Amino acid sequence: MGHKEKSKERRDKRLQEISLLRTIPYADHQRWWSKETIAVVTGGNRGIGFEIARQFADHGVTVILTSRDASVGVESIKVLQEGGLQDVACHPLDILDASSITQFCEWLKENYGGIDILVNNAGVNFNFGSDNSVENARLVIETNYYGTKRMIEAMLPLLKSSSAGARIVNVSSRLGRLNGKRNRLENESLREQLSDVETLTEELIDGMVTTFLQQVEDGTWKSGGWPPTFTDYSVSKLAVNAFTRFMAKKLSERGDDEKIYINCYCPGWVKTALTGYAGSVSVEEGADTGVWLSLLPEKAITGKFFAERREINF
Repeated sequence: MGHKEKSKERRDKRLQEISLLRTIPYADHQRWWSKETIAVVTGGNRGIGFEIARQFADHGVTVILTSRDASVGVESIKVLQEGGLQDVACHPLDILDASSITQFCEWLKENYGGIDILVNNAGVNFNFGSDNSVENARLVIETNYYGTKRMIEAMLPLLKSSSAGARIVNVSSRLGRLNGKRNRLENESLREQLSDVETLTEELIDGMVTTFLQQVEDGTWKSGGWPPTFTDYSVSKLAVNAFTRFMAKKLSERGDDEKIYINCYCPGWVKTALTGYAGSVSVEEGADTGVWLSLLPEKAITGKFFAERREINF
């Protein structure tokens, strides 16, 4: 059996284990949450976001899913309610629009007081198969990185203080890994800078995506050492991963009763509109690690990257 076959066999076995784990209910001593626990899932009207919202509601968490189109959001929660899940709500939100984010935050504060869990799932991808166009690079970076960043910054004041700690989970991708065997950032100096969490800064991360977009505009991006496939998407997720680590360090300075734990995870190549339905992973499997990570009883896990319920390297 070759390396590829062995790797697939290991992965399939792991997914079977996770599938079994999903059927085991949380014990009472593990459940730090209740229906008073509020989770927000961006881009929750379809795909992975919708399934994350469904699994949260199934675990007894009150869920607010957001959608750019208000009517689509309403239809999404109708589906959940028809499935017997009542503690669900929706609200329109465009993470590219600062006023939309402000309106959403005001609505949350007025109706819920605050939230306990934020899942940044909203994202875009325009490359499928062997296509590697950067025609939409600016929109990809604006949505996947800056949109996620805006949401985190706007929601921080709304994340409730508790002994369990508030949770932020960013949906990311292995395509944005610094040191993966394939598709990694080839600029060694930049890779080293992004690897050092002690000196990592927001300015460095913003500077990286600005440089990438400048090179896209002047046509030199192919010689810039960027990840060779799904380039714009990969750079956006590389930035999300780096920002997750930066924020984890920044938030670690908060007092014990004000803790906010932030992590990111790769759902895998999921069969959704984002992958042109060409993925190999079901939405249930893709959502699982995000939900598991959000509900972890072991609260002091932060600044990490996960896939299939295991920590992986950035």
